[in-house]
Amino acid sequence: MTSAGRDVVERPADVEGAAPAQQPAPGKPERRLIWLLGPAFVAAIAYVDPGNVAANLTAGSSYGYLLVWVLVVANVMAVLIQYLSAKLGLVTGKSLPQLLGDRLPRAGRLAYWVQAEVVAAATDLAEVIGGAIALQILFGVPLLLGGLIVGVISTILLVVQSRGGQRPFEFVIMGLLAVIATGFVAGLLVSPVSPGDVIGGLVPRFEGTETVLLAAGMLGATVMPHAIYLHSGLARDRHGLSESVARTGRLLRATRWDVVIALVIAGSVNIAMLLLAAASLRGVDGTDTIQGAHAAITASLGPVIGAIFGIGLLASGLASTSVGCYAGSTIMGGLLRLRVPLLVRRVVTLIPALIVLAIGFDPTRALVLSQVLLSIGIPFALIPLVVYTNSRVLMGPFVNRRVVSVLAWVVTALIVLLNLALIVLTLLG
Repeated sequence: MTSAGRDVVERPADVEGAAPAQQPAPGKPERRLIWLLGPAFVAAIAYVDPGNVAANLTAGSSYGYLLVWVLVVANVMAVLIQYLSAKLGLVTGKSLPQLLGDRLPRAGRLAYWVQAEVVAAATDLAEVIGGAIALQILFGVPLLLGGLIVGVISTILLVVQSRGGQRPFEFVIMGLLAVIATGFVAGLLVSPVSPGDVIGGLVPRFEGTETVLLAAGMLGATVMPHAIYLHSGLARDRHGLSESVARTGRLLRATRWDVVIALVIAGSVNIAMLLLAAASLRGVDGTDTIQGAHAAITASLGPVIGAIFGIGLLASGLASTSVGCYAGSTIMGGLLRLRVPLLVRRVVTLIPALIVLAIGFDPTRALVLSQVLLSIGIPFALIPLVVYTNSRVLMGPFVNRRVVSVLAWVVTALIVLLNLALIVLTLLG
Protein backbone atom coordinates (compact mmCIF):
# COMPACT_ATOMS: atom_id res chain seq x y z
CA MET A 1 0.00 0.00 0.00
CA THR A 2 1.22 3.54 -0.61
CA SER A 3 2.62 5.49 2.31
CA ALA A 4 -0.54 7.62 2.32
CA GLY A 5 -2.66 4.48 2.46
CA ARG A 6 -0.61 3.12 5.36
CA ASP A 7 -1.06 6.35 7.25
CA VAL A 8 -4.82 6.32 7.11
CA VAL A 9 -5.73 2.64 7.26
CA GLU A 10 -5.62 1.17 10.77
CA ARG A 11 -3.55 -1.91 11.54
CA PRO A 12 -5.31 -5.04 12.72
CA ALA A 13 -5.07 -6.26 16.27
CA ASP A 14 -4.04 -9.87 16.80
CA VAL A 15 -7.11 -12.05 16.83
CA GLU A 16 -6.90 -15.13 19.01
CA GLY A 17 -8.30 -18.17 17.27
CA ALA A 18 -8.69 -16.49 13.88
CA ALA A 19 -7.89 -18.63 10.87
CA PRO A 20 -4.50 -17.81 9.36
CA ALA A 21 -4.69 -15.39 6.46
CA GLN A 22 -3.91 -17.09 3.18
CA GLN A 23 -1.58 -14.58 1.57
CA PRO A 24 0.78 -15.50 -1.26
CA ALA A 25 4.41 -16.18 -0.48
CA PRO A 26 6.85 -13.36 -1.30
CA GLY A 27 7.55 -13.26 -4.99
CA LYS A 28 4.84 -15.78 -5.76
CA PRO A 29 2.04 -14.54 -8.06
CA GLU A 30 -1.50 -14.40 -6.72
CA ARG A 31 -3.63 -17.40 -7.56
CA ARG A 32 -6.31 -17.23 -10.20
CA LEU A 33 -9.45 -15.32 -9.38
CA ILE A 34 -11.51 -18.45 -8.78
CA TRP A 35 -9.25 -19.48 -5.88
CA LEU A 36 -9.99 -16.18 -4.14
CA LEU A 37 -13.71 -16.97 -4.00
CA GLY A 38 -15.34 -18.59 -0.97
CA PRO A 39 -16.02 -16.27 2.00
CA ALA A 40 -19.26 -14.96 0.46
CA PHE A 41 -20.56 -18.51 0.02
CA VAL A 42 -20.22 -19.06 3.77
CA ALA A 43 -22.04 -15.79 4.48
CA ALA A 44 -24.68 -16.70 1.85
CA ILE A 45 -25.78 -19.70 3.92
CA ALA A 46 -27.43 -17.15 6.22
CA TYR A 47 -29.69 -16.25 3.30
CA VAL A 48 -31.05 -19.77 2.77
CA ASP A 49 -31.55 -20.92 6.34
CA PRO A 50 -34.76 -22.55 7.70
CA GLY A 51 -36.10 -19.12 8.64
CA ASN A 52 -36.18 -18.30 4.94
CA VAL A 53 -38.08 -21.50 4.28
CA ALA A 54 -40.75 -20.66 6.88
CA ALA A 55 -41.13 -17.03 5.82
CA ASN A 56 -41.14 -17.74 2.07
CA LEU A 57 -43.49 -20.72 2.21
CA THR A 58 -45.89 -18.78 4.45
CA ALA A 59 -45.82 -15.79 2.12
CA GLY A 60 -46.35 -17.88 -1.02
CA SER A 61 -49.06 -20.16 0.36
CA SER A 62 -51.00 -17.31 2.00
CA TYR A 63 -50.60 -14.47 -0.50
CA GLY A 64 -49.42 -16.09 -3.71
CA TYR A 65 -47.01 -13.98 -5.72
CA LEU A 66 -47.77 -10.74 -3.84
CA LEU A 67 -44.39 -10.50 -2.05
CA VAL A 68 -42.02 -11.60 -4.81
CA TRP A 69 -40.80 -8.01 -4.96
CA VAL A 70 -39.67 -8.17 -1.33
CA LEU A 71 -37.22 -10.98 -2.10
CA VAL A 72 -35.89 -9.26 -5.21
CA VAL A 73 -35.32 -5.96 -3.39
CA ALA A 74 -33.88 -7.70 -0.33
CA ASN A 75 -31.40 -9.65 -2.45
CA VAL A 76 -30.20 -6.52 -4.26
CA MET A 77 -29.74 -4.88 -0.86
CA ALA A 78 -27.86 -7.94 0.37
CA VAL A 79 -25.33 -7.78 -2.48
CA LEU A 80 -24.40 -4.22 -1.54
CA ILE A 81 -24.36 -4.88 2.20
CA GLN A 82 -22.26 -8.05 2.07
CA TYR A 83 -19.76 -6.44 -0.29
CA LEU A 84 -19.33 -3.50 2.09
CA SER A 85 -18.84 -5.88 5.00
CA ALA A 86 -16.16 -7.89 3.19
CA LYS A 87 -14.54 -4.68 1.98
CA LEU A 88 -14.32 -3.37 5.54
CA GLY A 89 -12.50 -6.51 6.69
CA LEU A 90 -10.12 -6.56 3.72
CA VAL A 91 -9.10 -2.90 3.93
CA THR A 92 -8.85 -2.50 7.72
CA GLY A 93 -7.86 -6.02 8.70
CA LYS A 94 -10.55 -5.95 11.39
CA SER A 95 -14.06 -7.32 11.65
CA LEU A 96 -17.03 -5.01 12.15
CA PRO A 97 -17.44 -6.15 15.80
CA GLN A 98 -13.75 -5.42 16.42
CA LEU A 99 -14.08 -1.89 15.07
CA LEU A 100 -17.18 -1.33 17.20
CA GLY A 101 -15.36 -2.70 20.24
CA ASP A 102 -12.44 -0.33 19.65
CA ARG A 103 -14.68 2.73 19.48
CA LEU A 104 -17.40 2.16 22.06
CA PRO A 105 -17.04 2.73 25.81
CA ARG A 106 -17.33 -0.33 28.03
CA ALA A 107 -21.06 0.20 28.71
CA GLY A 108 -21.70 0.71 25.01
CA ARG A 109 -19.80 -2.43 24.08
CA LEU A 110 -21.81 -4.47 26.59
CA ALA A 111 -25.14 -3.06 25.37
CA TYR A 112 -24.21 -3.64 21.75
CA TRP A 113 -23.11 -7.18 22.54
CA VAL A 114 -26.42 -7.93 24.30
CA GLN A 115 -28.52 -6.96 21.28
CA ALA A 116 -26.15 -8.77 18.94
CA GLU A 117 -26.35 -11.91 21.07
CA VAL A 118 -30.15 -11.75 21.05
CA VAL A 119 -29.99 -11.65 17.26
CA ALA A 120 -27.50 -14.55 17.23
CA ALA A 121 -29.79 -16.55 19.55
CA ALA A 122 -32.77 -15.93 17.25
CA THR A 123 -30.65 -17.10 14.34
CA ASP A 124 -29.62 -20.30 16.08
CA LEU A 125 -33.20 -20.92 17.16
CA ALA A 126 -34.41 -20.86 13.57
CA GLU A 127 -31.61 -23.03 12.27
CA VAL A 128 -31.81 -25.80 14.87
CA ILE A 129 -35.61 -25.93 14.69
CA GLY A 130 -35.45 -26.10 10.89
CA GLY A 131 -33.02 -28.99 10.97
CA ALA A 132 -35.17 -30.81 13.54
CA ILE A 133 -38.26 -30.37 11.34
CA ALA A 134 -36.32 -31.79 8.38
CA LEU A 135 -35.34 -34.91 10.37
CA GLN A 136 -38.98 -35.34 11.42
CA ILE A 137 -40.13 -35.00 7.81
CA LEU A 138 -37.56 -37.42 6.44
CA PHE A 139 -37.27 -40.03 9.19
CA GLY A 140 -40.04 -39.38 11.71
CA VAL A 141 -37.53 -38.31 14.38
CA PRO A 142 -39.16 -36.45 17.34
CA LEU A 143 -38.41 -32.73 17.24
CA LEU A 144 -36.42 -32.61 20.48
CA LEU A 145 -34.21 -35.53 19.47
CA GLY A 146 -33.85 -33.97 16.02
CA GLY A 147 -32.62 -30.74 17.59
CA LEU A 148 -29.97 -32.67 19.52
CA ILE A 149 -28.86 -34.48 16.35
CA VAL A 150 -28.56 -31.18 14.47
CA GLY A 151 -26.49 -29.80 17.34
CA VAL A 152 -24.09 -32.76 17.23
CA ILE A 153 -23.63 -32.68 13.44
CA SER A 154 -23.15 -28.89 13.40
CA THR A 155 -20.49 -29.33 16.10
CA ILE A 156 -18.64 -31.71 13.80
CA LEU A 157 -18.74 -29.07 11.05
CA LEU A 158 -17.28 -26.54 13.49
CA VAL A 159 -14.44 -28.94 14.25
CA VAL A 160 -13.64 -28.89 10.51
CA GLN A 161 -13.39 -25.11 10.70
CA SER A 162 -11.34 -24.94 13.89
CA ARG A 163 -8.86 -27.70 12.98
CA GLY A 164 -8.82 -27.78 9.19
CA GLY A 165 -8.90 -24.02 8.59
CA GLN A 166 -11.28 -21.79 6.71
CA ARG A 167 -10.77 -23.18 3.21
CA PRO A 168 -11.94 -26.77 3.97
CA PHE A 169 -14.88 -25.27 5.87
CA GLU A 170 -15.75 -23.20 2.80
CA PHE A 171 -15.74 -26.30 0.59
CA VAL A 172 -18.05 -28.14 3.00
CA ILE A 173 -20.44 -25.18 3.10
CA MET A 174 -20.37 -24.85 -0.70
CA GLY A 175 -21.33 -28.51 -0.99
CA LEU A 176 -24.23 -28.03 1.41
CA LEU A 177 -25.30 -24.92 -0.52
CA ALA A 178 -25.49 -27.03 -3.68
CA VAL A 179 -27.71 -29.54 -1.86
CA ILE A 180 -29.91 -26.72 -0.55
CA ALA A 181 -30.31 -25.22 -4.02
CA THR A 182 -31.25 -28.59 -5.50
CA GLY A 183 -33.71 -29.33 -2.71
CA PHE A 184 -35.65 -26.10 -3.01
CA VAL A 185 -35.50 -25.55 -6.77
CA ALA A 186 -36.39 -29.09 -7.86
CA GLY A 187 -40.10 -28.58 -7.23
CA LEU A 188 -40.31 -25.86 -9.88
CA LEU A 189 -39.36 -28.40 -12.56
CA VAL A 190 -42.71 -30.14 -12.13
CA SER A 191 -44.84 -27.27 -10.80
CA PRO A 192 -46.36 -24.75 -13.23
CA VAL A 193 -45.65 -21.10 -12.44
CA SER A 194 -47.67 -18.25 -13.89
CA PRO A 195 -45.27 -15.80 -15.60
CA GLY A 196 -47.88 -13.04 -15.54
CA ASP A 197 -48.45 -13.43 -11.82
CA VAL A 198 -44.69 -13.44 -11.19
CA ILE A 199 -44.36 -10.15 -13.07
CA GLY A 200 -47.31 -8.76 -11.10
CA GLY A 201 -45.56 -9.77 -7.89
CA LEU A 202 -42.68 -7.44 -8.76
CA VAL A 203 -44.92 -4.41 -8.10
CA PRO A 204 -44.27 -3.20 -4.51
CA ARG A 205 -47.43 -3.34 -2.38
CA PHE A 206 -48.91 -4.77 0.82
CA GLU A 207 -52.30 -6.16 1.78
CA GLY A 208 -52.73 -5.53 5.48
CA THR A 209 -50.61 -5.82 8.62
CA GLU A 210 -49.86 -9.52 8.20
CA THR A 211 -48.16 -8.91 4.86
CA VAL A 212 -45.98 -6.21 6.47
CA LEU A 213 -45.09 -8.70 9.21
CA LEU A 214 -44.21 -11.30 6.59
CA ALA A 215 -42.22 -8.78 4.54
CA ALA A 216 -40.19 -7.84 7.62
CA GLY A 217 -39.63 -11.52 8.32
CA MET A 218 -38.53 -12.15 4.73
CA LEU A 219 -36.21 -9.14 4.92
CA GLY A 220 -34.79 -10.36 8.23
CA ALA A 221 -34.27 -13.80 6.70
CA THR A 222 -32.54 -12.32 3.66
CA VAL A 223 -30.45 -9.43 5.02
CA MET A 224 -29.30 -11.05 8.25
CA PRO A 225 -27.40 -9.11 10.95
CA HIS A 226 -25.07 -11.95 11.89
CA ALA A 227 -24.02 -12.30 8.24
CA ILE A 228 -23.12 -8.59 8.19
CA TYR A 229 -20.96 -9.01 11.29
CA LEU A 230 -19.44 -12.26 10.05
CA HIS A 231 -18.46 -11.43 6.48
CA SER A 232 -15.93 -8.79 7.53
CA GLY A 233 -14.24 -11.43 9.70
CA LEU A 234 -14.36 -14.08 6.97
CA ALA A 235 -12.64 -11.78 4.47
CA ARG A 236 -10.02 -10.74 7.03
CA ASP A 237 -9.26 -14.32 8.06
CA ARG A 238 -9.02 -15.57 4.48
CA HIS A 239 -6.91 -12.81 2.93
CA GLY A 240 -5.39 -10.81 5.78
CA LEU A 241 -4.39 -7.15 5.51
CA SER A 242 -2.65 -6.44 2.22
CA GLU A 243 0.42 -4.22 2.11
CA SER A 244 -0.19 -3.01 -1.43
CA VAL A 245 -2.98 -1.03 -3.04
CA ALA A 246 -2.75 -3.25 -6.14
CA ARG A 247 -3.34 -6.48 -4.20
CA THR A 248 -6.15 -4.94 -2.17
CA GLY A 249 -7.80 -3.79 -5.39
CA ARG A 250 -7.51 -7.29 -6.85
CA LEU A 251 -8.99 -8.83 -3.71
CA LEU A 252 -11.89 -6.37 -3.82
CA ARG A 253 -12.58 -7.27 -7.46
CA ALA A 254 -12.58 -10.95 -6.53
CA THR A 255 -14.85 -10.16 -3.59
CA ARG A 256 -17.39 -8.45 -5.85
CA TRP A 257 -17.61 -11.60 -7.98
CA ASP A 258 -17.71 -13.75 -4.86
CA VAL A 259 -20.65 -11.80 -3.40
CA VAL A 260 -22.62 -11.53 -6.64
CA ILE A 261 -22.31 -15.25 -7.52
CA ALA A 262 -23.09 -16.46 -3.99
CA LEU A 263 -26.08 -14.18 -3.49
CA VAL A 264 -27.54 -14.76 -6.95
CA ILE A 265 -27.63 -18.45 -6.03
CA ALA A 266 -29.12 -17.72 -2.59
CA GLY A 267 -31.63 -15.24 -4.01
CA SER A 268 -32.74 -17.67 -6.69
CA VAL A 269 -33.34 -20.34 -4.06
CA ASN A 270 -35.45 -17.94 -1.98
CA ILE A 271 -37.55 -16.87 -4.94
CA ALA A 272 -37.95 -20.52 -6.00
CA MET A 273 -39.36 -21.35 -2.55
CA LEU A 274 -41.95 -18.59 -2.73
CA LEU A 275 -42.91 -19.45 -6.32
CA LEU A 276 -43.27 -23.12 -5.43
CA ALA A 277 -45.60 -22.25 -2.54
CA ALA A 278 -47.57 -19.78 -4.65
CA ALA A 279 -48.00 -22.25 -7.51
CA SER A 280 -48.64 -25.45 -5.57
CA LEU A 281 -49.73 -24.60 -2.02
CA ARG A 282 -52.06 -21.60 -2.38
CA GLY A 283 -55.26 -22.29 -0.48
CA VAL A 284 -54.18 -25.78 0.62
CA ASP A 285 -55.04 -26.52 4.26
CA GLY A 286 -52.13 -26.93 6.65
CA THR A 287 -49.53 -25.13 4.57
CA ASP A 288 -48.98 -22.54 7.30
CA THR A 289 -46.42 -24.99 8.75
CA ILE A 290 -43.32 -26.48 7.13
CA GLN A 291 -44.57 -29.98 7.91
CA GLY A 292 -47.91 -29.21 6.27
CA ALA A 293 -46.18 -27.64 3.28
CA HIS A 294 -44.02 -30.73 2.88
CA ALA A 295 -47.09 -32.95 3.02
CA ALA A 296 -48.82 -30.81 0.40
CA ILE A 297 -45.73 -30.81 -1.84
CA THR A 298 -45.49 -34.59 -1.56
CA ALA A 299 -49.20 -35.00 -2.34
CA SER A 300 -49.21 -32.67 -5.34
CA LEU A 301 -45.71 -33.16 -6.78
CA GLY A 302 -44.84 -36.67 -5.64
CA PRO A 303 -42.75 -38.31 -2.91
CA VAL A 304 -39.45 -37.80 -4.74
CA ILE A 305 -39.87 -34.01 -4.80
CA GLY A 306 -41.03 -34.14 -1.18
CA ALA A 307 -37.92 -36.08 -0.15
CA ILE A 308 -35.63 -33.70 -2.07
CA PHE A 309 -37.32 -30.78 -0.32
CA GLY A 310 -36.69 -32.42 3.07
CA ILE A 311 -33.03 -33.06 2.25
CA GLY A 312 -32.61 -29.43 1.23
CA LEU A 313 -34.16 -28.28 4.50
CA LEU A 314 -31.85 -30.57 6.49
CA ALA A 315 -28.76 -29.29 4.67
CA SER A 316 -29.97 -25.74 5.31
CA GLY A 317 -30.30 -26.34 9.03
CA LEU A 318 -26.93 -28.06 9.39
CA ALA A 319 -24.97 -25.48 7.39
CA SER A 320 -26.66 -22.40 8.80
CA THR A 321 -26.38 -23.40 12.44
CA SER A 322 -22.63 -23.94 12.01
CA VAL A 323 -22.19 -20.58 10.29
CA GLY A 324 -24.40 -18.88 12.90
CA CYS A 325 -22.27 -20.21 15.75
CA TYR A 326 -19.14 -19.03 13.92
CA ALA A 327 -20.72 -15.57 13.60
CA GLY A 328 -21.58 -15.47 17.30
CA SER A 329 -17.97 -16.19 18.17
CA THR A 330 -16.84 -13.35 15.89
CA ILE A 331 -19.30 -10.96 17.56
CA MET A 332 -18.23 -11.89 21.11
CA GLY A 333 -14.54 -11.76 20.26
CA GLY A 334 -14.83 -8.30 18.71
CA LEU A 335 -17.13 -6.60 21.22
CA LEU A 336 -16.07 -8.25 24.48
CA ARG A 337 -12.53 -9.23 23.45
CA LEU A 338 -13.25 -12.69 24.81
CA ARG A 339 -12.70 -15.95 23.03
CA VAL A 340 -15.07 -18.72 24.01
CA PRO A 341 -14.22 -22.01 22.26
CA LEU A 342 -16.61 -22.66 19.41
CA LEU A 343 -17.61 -26.04 20.81
CA VAL A 344 -18.54 -24.53 24.19
CA ARG A 345 -20.52 -21.82 22.46
CA ARG A 346 -22.30 -24.44 20.35
CA VAL A 347 -23.53 -26.22 23.47
CA VAL A 348 -24.72 -23.02 25.17
CA THR A 349 -26.55 -21.59 22.15
CA LEU A 350 -28.26 -24.92 21.50
CA ILE A 351 -30.20 -24.72 24.77
CA PRO A 352 -32.86 -22.07 23.82
CA ALA A 353 -33.79 -23.98 20.66
CA LEU A 354 -34.13 -27.23 22.59
CA ILE A 355 -36.35 -25.49 25.16
CA VAL A 356 -38.68 -24.22 22.42
CA LEU A 357 -38.87 -27.72 20.95
CA ALA A 358 -39.44 -29.30 24.38
CA ILE A 359 -42.37 -27.05 25.37
CA GLY A 360 -44.20 -27.75 22.14
CA PHE A 361 -44.32 -24.18 20.74
CA ASP A 362 -45.36 -24.12 17.07
CA PRO A 363 -41.97 -24.49 15.34
CA THR A 364 -42.97 -22.76 12.11
CA ARG A 365 -44.36 -19.77 14.01
CA ALA A 366 -41.17 -19.64 16.06
CA LEU A 367 -39.18 -19.55 12.81
CA VAL A 368 -41.20 -16.65 11.36
CA LEU A 369 -41.05 -14.63 14.60
CA SER A 370 -37.30 -15.20 14.84
CA GLN A 371 -36.90 -13.65 11.40
CA VAL A 372 -38.87 -10.56 12.48
CA LEU A 373 -36.49 -10.18 15.43
CA LEU A 374 -33.56 -10.44 13.04
CA SER A 375 -35.07 -7.71 10.88
CA ILE A 376 -35.25 -5.40 13.89
CA GLY A 377 -31.58 -6.08 14.59
CA ILE A 378 -30.38 -5.19 11.08
CA PRO A 379 -29.93 -1.40 11.63
CA PHE A 380 -27.58 -2.02 14.56
CA ALA A 381 -25.21 -3.84 12.21
CA LEU A 382 -25.90 -1.85 9.07
CA ILE A 383 -25.56 1.75 10.30
CA PRO A 384 -22.00 1.38 11.67
CA LEU A 385 -21.03 -0.61 8.56
CA VAL A 386 -22.04 2.31 6.33
CA VAL A 387 -20.42 4.86 8.66
CA TYR A 388 -17.11 2.99 8.75
CA THR A 389 -16.91 2.28 5.02
CA ASN A 390 -17.61 5.99 4.41
CA SER A 391 -14.69 6.96 6.68
CA ARG A 392 -11.53 7.99 4.83
CA VAL A 393 -9.59 7.63 8.07
CA LEU A 394 -10.44 3.93 8.14
CA MET A 395 -10.69 3.10 4.44
CA GLY A 396 -8.08 5.38 2.89
CA PRO A 397 -8.20 5.21 -0.92
CA PHE A 398 -10.91 2.55 -0.72
CA VAL A 399 -13.51 4.76 0.96
CA ASN A 400 -16.99 4.41 -0.56
CA ARG A 401 -17.63 6.41 -3.69
CA ARG A 402 -20.42 8.93 -3.48
CA VAL A 403 -22.94 6.82 -5.41
CA VAL A 404 -22.22 3.79 -3.20
CA SER A 405 -22.55 5.93 -0.09
CA VAL A 406 -25.92 7.30 -1.22
CA LEU A 407 -27.22 3.81 -2.10
CA ALA A 408 -26.05 2.43 1.23
CA TRP A 409 -27.87 5.14 3.19
CA VAL A 410 -31.02 4.67 1.09
CA VAL A 411 -30.95 0.93 1.84
CA THR A 412 -30.46 1.64 5.54
CA ALA A 413 -33.34 4.13 5.59
CA LEU A 414 -35.70 1.70 3.83
CA ILE A 415 -34.91 -1.09 6.27
CA VAL A 416 -35.37 1.16 9.32
CA LEU A 417 -38.68 2.50 7.98
CA LEU A 418 -39.98 -1.01 7.32
CA ASN A 419 -39.14 -2.02 10.86
CA LEU A 420 -40.82 1.07 12.31
CA ALA A 421 -43.94 0.30 10.27
CA LEU A 422 -43.84 -3.28 11.52
CA ILE A 423 -43.68 -2.19 15.15
CA VAL A 424 -46.45 0.42 14.81
CA LEU A 425 -48.82 -1.89 12.94
CA THR A 426 -48.18 -4.74 15.35
CA LEU A 427 -48.91 -2.50 18.38
CA LEU A 428 -52.10 -1.24 16.71
CA GLY A 429 -53.19 -4.84 16.12
